[in-house]
Amino acid sequence: MASQPGASDLTSSDLARNPVLERYSTLFSRRVDIVGDYAGSELFLIHGDSVLLHCFSDPHLDFDAGFQLLHATYNVESLLRGLVSRRCNFHLFFAEDHPGMSIPSFVSDANREKYLLARAAIIRHLKINLEASHPSIEVHVFPSIHSAAFADYLSNTDLYFVMCHDGASSASLRKRQILSHNLDVLKDEEHTAEAADLKTKTTCRQLILLFLEQGYNVALVNGLEYLDTKVMTNVLEGAGRGNVSLSLQDQQPEKIADNEAPLSALPRLAMPKELDEVAERDLLTLLTLSQTSSNGSDDADLRSAFLRHTVLLSQLPLQERLLDAPTLPEKAQTFLASFCHEARRIIESKIWQDEVAKHDLECDVADLVDGKLLSICIQNPSIGAGKRLQLLLAAIKATGQGSSDANGSSNGKPVELATKADHGRYAVLPFSNEAFDKHLAPVQLPVDKKTHTESEMPARIFREVSHWHDHKRPIDPKLRPDQVLKNEKMKKKALRRNQFFMAEMKTYAASLTNAVGKALTPETVIASAGKAKEVSKPQETRQAPKDTRQGKKKPAPSKKDTMRAEIAASKSNKDKAAVNQILSGWKMSCEAYQKERTLAARYQKAKQHLATVDNNIKRETIEAEVRLFMLDALLGMWIGSCQNKEKDRGLPVAALIWDAVQSFSRFHVAITKTISECLIATSKALGLSGLDIPEPSGDRPLVFTFVLKNPPALDLSIPISAMQFQLAHCGPYFERSIDSAPDPRVPFEPDAWQRKVLDEIDARRSLLVIAPTSAGKTFISFYAMKQVLESNSDDILVYVAPTKALVNQIAAEVQARYSKRYNFPGQSVWGIHTRDSRINNPTGCQILVTVPHILQIMLLAPSNAGSWSKRVKWIIFDEVHSIGQAEDGIVWEQLLLLAPCPIIALSATIGNAEEFAAWLESTQKAVGNELVMVSHPHRYSDLRKFVFNAPESFTFNGLSEQRIFGQLGLDHSSEFEFVHPVASLVHRARGMPHDFGLEARDCLVLWESMNKYQTPKFPLDDALKPAANLPAVIRKIDIIKWETLLKKVLKDWMSAADSPFEAVVEDLSKSSSKYSLQMSSKKASQKTEEVDETSADDGMENRDYVDTILPLLVALHNQDALPAIVFNYDRGLCEKICQILLRRLERAETNYKETSPKWKTKVQEWEAWKAAKEKAEAKMDKRAPKASKKKGTKGDDEVSKEDMMRESGEDGASRFTSFNPEDPIDGFHFAEHKKMSQEELAVYVEELEYRGVPDWLIMGLRRGVGVHHAGQNRKYRQICEILFRRGFLRVVIATGTLALGINMPCKTVVFAGDSVFLTALNYRQAAGRAGRRGFDMLGNVVFHGVSMNKVHRLMSSRLPDLNGHFPITTTLVLRLFSLLHESKHSAFAVRSINALLSQPRLYLGGEESKMTVLHHLRFSIEYLRRQYLLSSGGAPLNFAGLVNHLYFTENSAFAFHALLKEGYFHDLCNDVDTNPKDMLKELAITMAHLFGRQHFRQADQEFVEQTAKQSSSIVILPPMPMKAAAILRSHNESTLATFTAYVRTWAQQHLSEDDDTLPLTEMEFGGSADEGSIKGLPHRVAPAVRSTFVALSGYDDKFDSIHDLCSTVRSGVFLEEAVVPYVGLYPDDSDLPLNAYLYDFFNNGDVKSLIKANKIRPGDVWFVLNDFSMVLATIVTSLSNFMNLTAEGDLSLVDVRGEGDEHEESVDDKFLPPGDPATVAAEVAARGPGPAMAETVKQDLPVRQKKKKVLDSWDEGSDAEDSEEEVETEAAKLEEMQASEMPAWEEGQGLLNVLKSFKMLKEEFDTKFRAMWS
Repeated sequence: MASQPGASDLTSSDLARNPVLERYSTLFSRRVDIVGDYAGSELFLIHGDSVLLHCFSDPHLDFDAGFQLLHATYNVESLLRGLVSRRCNFHLFFAEDHPGMSIPSFVSDANREKYLLARAAIIRHLKINLEASHPSIEVHVFPSIHSAAFADYLSNTDLYFVMCHDGASSASLRKRQILSHNLDVLKDEEHTAEAADLKTKTTCRQLILLFLEQGYNVALVNGLEYLDTKVMTNVLEGAGRGNVSLSLQDQQPEKIADNEAPLSALPRLAMPKELDEVAERDLLTLLTLSQTSSNGSDDADLRSAFLRHTVLLSQLPLQERLLDAPTLPEKAQTFLASFCHEARRIIESKIWQDEVAKHDLECDVADLVDGKLLSICIQNPSIGAGKRLQLLLAAIKATGQGSSDANGSSNGKPVELATKADHGRYAVLPFSNEAFDKHLAPVQLPVDKKTHTESEMPARIFREVSHWHDHKRPIDPKLRPDQVLKNEKMKKKALRRNQFFMAEMKTYAASLTNAVGKALTPETVIASAGKAKEVSKPQETRQAPKDTRQGKKKPAPSKKDTMRAEIAASKSNKDKAAVNQILSGWKMSCEAYQKERTLAARYQKAKQHLATVDNNIKRETIEAEVRLFMLDALLGMWIGSCQNKEKDRGLPVAALIWDAVQSFSRFHVAITKTISECLIATSKALGLSGLDIPEPSGDRPLVFTFVLKNPPALDLSIPISAMQFQLAHCGPYFERSIDSAPDPRVPFEPDAWQRKVLDEIDARRSLLVIAPTSAGKTFISFYAMKQVLESNSDDILVYVAPTKALVNQIAAEVQARYSKRYNFPGQSVWGIHTRDSRINNPTGCQILVTVPHILQIMLLAPSNAGSWSKRVKWIIFDEVHSIGQAEDGIVWEQLLLLAPCPIIALSATIGNAEEFAAWLESTQKAVGNELVMVSHPHRYSDLRKFVFNAPESFTFNGLSEQRIFGQLGLDHSSEFEFVHPVASLVHRARGMPHDFGLEARDCLVLWESMNKYQTPKFPLDDALKPAANLPAVIRKIDIIKWETLLKKVLKDWMSAADSPFEAVVEDLSKSSSKYSLQMSSKKASQKTEEVDETSADDGMENRDYVDTILPLLVALHNQDALPAIVFNYDRGLCEKICQILLRRLERAETNYKETSPKWKTKVQEWEAWKAAKEKAEAKMDKRAPKASKKKGTKGDDEVSKEDMMRESGEDGASRFTSFNPEDPIDGFHFAEHKKMSQEELAVYVEELEYRGVPDWLIMGLRRGVGVHHAGQNRKYRQICEILFRRGFLRVVIATGTLALGINMPCKTVVFAGDSVFLTALNYRQAAGRAGRRGFDMLGNVVFHGVSMNKVHRLMSSRLPDLNGHFPITTTLVLRLFSLLHESKHSAFAVRSINALLSQPRLYLGGEESKMTVLHHLRFSIEYLRRQYLLSSGGAPLNFAGLVNHLYFTENSAFAFHALLKEGYFHDLCNDVDTNPKDMLKELAITMAHLFGRQHFRQADQEFVEQTAKQSSSIVILPPMPMKAAAILRSHNESTLATFTAYVRTWAQQHLSEDDDTLPLTEMEFGGSADEGSIKGLPHRVAPAVRSTFVALSGYDDKFDSIHDLCSTVRSGVFLEEAVVPYVGLYPDDSDLPLNAYLYDFFNNGDVKSLIKANKIRPGDVWFVLNDFSMVLATIVTSLSNFMNLTAEGDLSLVDVRGEGDEHEESVDDKFLPPGDPATVAAEVAARGPGPAMAETVKQDLPVRQKKKKVLDSWDEGSDAEDSEEEVETEAAKLEEMQASEMPAWEEGQGLLNVLKSFKMLKEEFDTKFRAMWS
């Protein structure tokens, strides 16, 4: 490392030139939840000195004067306890050679020894005491991070990431930097402080860079924030740039003292027998004092004081150690430093540790020194004197090391004992509500009956025009004319959009295929009259019709019967004719297929023909023969392999033959005698014994000659045993049913677990279904839907999906499956309701498909409480594991608690399934529902994992026309290396995940390896041999049983250190060694031209995988392993991968065009043909007028036309009719043109071009490559999905959102590049896309650009546990009151409240925490009362509606309300007309402080200094305006008082024990005092709210901030900072500076600056800006509604969106056909692509042609068109009305000015936002 300048030479420019800091500043970081979004339960490593540095920097900690070691220990344990309680799994490590890394830079040299002793004591404390309470937390101390011991630890421990401190500046320095309003504040600091700060940063960041270079991501300790169950912090990805030495060895080891000899021996202490209960602290104190005495220091009085202090540590309760002590005199400080130095040497010595280990002593060194108590003891020698002191003195004297007088003179006056002070009782404001009172009865609080909440602000009961997001008519029936006009116009436009969207959905639905590959055909559902239909048992359903028919008498034949018989005979004759025609057609086809050049082509043609055998006559006539023809082609290939003596290479084809023979019985195909003989001959020739061949029926000759009719003189037998052959090659073809049986309720044979699901739905029991992707969960939802549709026309099923893309897909599937006629307008089968689309009436449809937020709004809507909510009979929660997400997880949990009916929860990935099911069962039981969990662990199709070895050189000259045939997997390609699942179990400690799966081949290879390496001590039972476990013809269920037995033995071997487990893993890991070597060396020397110049801007370092995507896809193409989905978890990188891929394809194509004579000849021929065609057309144009004059004649002109047609058809016209030299050339695209015509594609392209989709994305589609992520245009994403399902697109590059249930199965899934979001959960979700059920027998998973260590971790990782949340947020409480009040205490509202307050919480862990929840609820109500949002009876007041509408911003909404309530916005907006520019700037900066808050990591100050000088961007958000800040501080102080009272009253009522137990080790400190020993001890009153451990440093129950309260609250109290309604101000309440990206964009409108300077990732820019735009839109609309002053008053707040969403819809609206809405669907259908649309039965839309109006999803409206003049006239009248109709309670123009200002802010922001698309 470059040497650092000395303190005297240090300047700011020197700091800027520091290479480590410069390199570190280039690193990108993501702020994520390291539990839910990242690591889950994976093991990570914490740098212990980083934790100490963070905890020692706590401003509460008194180390300088008071030296509160126990408080420091408490800080460390509190931080670690926060991780443990959120289920983090971690180890701690310390390095002996850099102890100074734990010392903050502000510490003086005089105090360094205190910190070093604290470090040693805390390490000792954790190593000894942590094991008893948390044995999984290992504490390691290594000589150095470069030591062999540490290297061994890293290699033997599977770590997910490392957590470190980056040495960011102290809080006080950062505050001075921000408040100084300039970035050059470092110039004003002392040089010594700069040097210390620089050293800390450099050392810490070198350590981080070292870990990054070793492949570990690094999470930051500083900036760690606990939000509910989330652990938020910044995670650094990738290594930095530049050639900076990463070695810490260049740094001199921390020198603690000069000439310090190692501790070689300990003096013997003679401990008196009378001294009982000796602890390590006593022994250490005596030994240290004896050592300091031996050094010749004359400080007997001080040693005596220290001994008395030690006596008191064991006797005094902690509450009596809260002392106000004088500062230690200088001599005492020197003595203490000497003591600290010597004690540290002893603690760290191995001699001491060995000596103490011999005795069973309690390790209490975490409370070795209390500086305040020591000061009191020095001041007053009488304190602490007693028998125990005399015994300790005797022990010291016995060593001969000096003596001390225990009764020295006093240096100070005795102080009387403190008396217990009265904290006073907090009185809450009056509140009583019938629905809440019974729940809150146990919470007993004094009531302040004198306070009148109406004194400061007039209270108006909240009553909006738009009545809580209700889409129906407003509450106020008196709409103004302009509102009516605009309302009707919007309705018409919405109707047209609705019809257009539904027509599009038909096309979308047509691409959703079942296993056979046909479009789904809608079933017309007929509802039963009256009562809901009772569902019979399966057996009864089958038998009932038979009994009815048997009881009838057979009547005598009548004329009608005779006629029917004749008709039947006629039909029989027609059938015979049809059979003959089918046979004739098959014969012709067969002859054509036999002319194919290759047997593989012949097989594929016959396979396509088989797909057309789609009715009973065809199946009975030719299905068997078509299958036999396919078998014949396979046999031809096998014979070729035998002739070439390449049987081993041909075994995949033999496996296909094995499956082809099996298929006849599996599909119940009727066969003839001839076909039976052919099958028998095949089985004999290949030695396929035991295969089931159906009994023949009848006979007829084949239309082709079977290849084995005259078998060649060859040995066609398979060269390996039948058992080995099946296991090694036939596994994917095994029969996969598991206890399946026919069931009339579904059109397939369900397995046992599926029948169990059907039974539970029939019994109306709630369900939790956990089954992997492709296992067969889809039918569950549709079975429940059909039941609802059949029951009547009123019941509702709600389907909740996590993404809008999945919402659209499910709705399309429902449309494709079901249709139904209704008696009343406004009803429909299905509806979509999301924030950006609403199709069909959400309250009039029977199947509502929506997202969690919208369902929550609908359930909490007062207008729905008495109607819609009662009709909901089922709620399906798809991907229910989304409850664990950081963002929306709390909404999922609230919905699960609010559900008014039985639920069906579906998931493939839940780690703690039993625990989650138990919680869900208890919540359902609380509302009267029974819940059953059904779990199925097995995938339908297996997944095979590979790593891609990128070639060292690659030249692309086009895709090969030849693809490999018949081989499953990628094993036969040198570019792919197979990864055996057991090879991922490289770390025994991780164990084996419960969903660890092995396919048949994996089991065989594992058994062979275990059999090879078994030992006498660990033998492998012969009963595990394949022959002993498996039948002659193996099925999937047989493999599952064998796999279970093998895994049981493997687990036993894993748990035994001396077992051959390591040898087995090493044996199975050999295949992936090459990839591992390539990744570790990072030498992917791809010899290819540079294709991307922007690598420096995307934050990714190792991007070799981006440049080698084309070789990967080419290799997949050659292996016939496309279509593929390439997953990368960065939106911007997904687009870059696509762009790079397209550029390389285009360059290769251009090169081919320039160098290929064949191409040039073809173009010349085409140009000649085009010229001839144009010439012929010109001739025809000249003669056309003559023909028009001679009507009715047939002369020369008619002949001329024929001549012209002949001319136009001459010489290869058919070759060039569809030829376009500008189209992608075959071989230079991945599109499958056979799957879609150019005409169909052109329709899609036209739509996308009209919507402004970038040209490169459209060209990507033409070349068969798509990009799919949430930031893409909705229509583009939809077309991507359609084209992929149709088979036209063969490559899609996507983020993880595609894996959330989207129906886009593929052959291969590729993980391209690592990411913090490539987690165990996301891996399973994405990998599950591979292996299309009904299409692919096997799925491939390929890792590319992912380290082998990460590959192993992903494959062997356990799914994360679902932790839940604290769901009773303050906004939810307010919304519940709105629901209750506005619905007039409806039964549904009361039930919802009871449900939420009666059910256990997943996070808090059951019924025992109910009181905590209720207490927290009562103080949330108190907060709402004091904010004038709630009346004493529970009625919402004033701006409650505005806060409700901003619910999605939670705490920011309350901060905004505080500013609005206190008049800040009124005062600011008074200048709206006189000084709008300055007003808008201040308004923008205020809003940027409240909403869309993104924190920088603390270390970004150096980056800001450099960037700010080079850019006009505003990077760090300037301070909030002073008046606004003052109001928020006052609001926060009020909130602080409320929740301080919450803790105090909770503690008074429920906590009786002292707060003297450490939070992690659970050790108790303190004792019961001897009255004589504490006489005169001046202790303070113990706090009731703050932790006693923190109070040791001099703090009481006066708190500076909410953060101060929450972070130092005493034990036994639930207080999550995340659920306290406040917004912290920077730098007052937070050490993390705020990103100024919103304010910067408002000022500059420059997206590039947001990416470069503000470090907003390119893929996130649209989303963060759109979110802020939606906040502004919500405020504007809600204020308008509140005042009822504008035409926007009737808008539903759920429809309010950001400008990005509005823009996308406006583009879609331009694409709407003009005219009446009733004709839109027909027009769209006429130009819609593909014949598949015609196959779909149209769902009848309730359209009344007479009125020319569609009554589908909206209230009836006028059919008259609105004129612009009328609207303008009404708008003019409106302005006059606004002044005269001012609300009585609002004085002046204040609120109108606020509204006007926010409209201006929104317009200016949205104008710049819209410019992104211009």
